[in-house]
Amino acid sequence: MNVSEAIRTRRSIGKVKPDAVPQELLERIIEAGTWAPNHKLTEPWRFFVMQGEGRDVLGNALGDIQAAGAGDTSEEGIAAARESGRAKAYRAPVVIGVAVEPSTDPKVIEIEEYGAVFAAIQNMLLEIHGLGLGAVWRTGEPCFHALMNEAFGLGSNGKMLGFLYIGYPDMEPKQGKRQPAADKTVWLNGSQDA
Repeated sequence: MNVSEAIRTRRSIGKVKPDAVPQELLERIIEAGTWAPNHKLTEPWRFFVMQGEGRDVLGNALGDIQAAGAGDTSEEGIAAARESGRAKAYRAPVVIGVAVEPSTDPKVIEIEEYGAVFAAIQNMLLEIHGLGLGAVWRTGEPCFHALMNEAFGLGSNGKMLGFLYIGYPDMEPKQGKRQPAADKTVWLNGSQDA
């Protein structure tokens, strides 16, 4: 599949089979991430590949975060919230956490470090699609919670920017649609723009 086709046909696949994904494919996915553009070649990305019981790291963090925010503070309510959070880590046979650890070099602009990691995630999603796998990129408040940083040993400036839930597709992808690019584009060509 060529790049143009991959960009236009990639979709989030939230339902995948429980079958294991071969190590060599996971390594290709991570390698694709490392080829993202990044200012000053800081390579600010960090990858956490979770399979089998390794998903407990994510599950425990999600459970703790969900329990901390539970409205029901009874023992049963907290236990239910914790278990509900833990179960989310097991929605795919492989989960790759992708985090940013921004450079501390004062010449590096922090937001550019985030941009580099977001570009790495897009590279990974395209590689996943090209390999015939399915994935969904999950984010949200739990990603940015202090307990998540602690669970993955991120520094004080580090942030988990999402989790890629990966496996062999077990659903038909939805039809993609976008607004026409012309609706979002302003062409600035010189004096005739005024």
